[in-house]
Amino acid sequence: MPPLMTVDEITTKLEQLQSDPKMVTKSAYSPSAVDYPDNKLPFVQIHLAYLKKHHQVNPAQYISNLEIMIKQR
Repeated sequence: MPPLMTVDEITTKLEQLQSDPKMVTKSAYSPSAVDYPDNKLPFVQIHLAYLKKHHQVNPAQYISNLEIMIKQR
């Protein structure tokens, strides 16, 4: 089994997806996101929060599946 990704590696990969024009990366409204304009959490923060909340999820597999789901067709 490959080693799990570090938070820095996860963040870097999510930022790469976010900056790729071929990917559909949207922010999402959250009433607790008071530090962001219009209370919209950025794409990277949304997925970091999910992974932090769901420890059983393999980050590499999650990001791989996410990449497939958000690719523009």
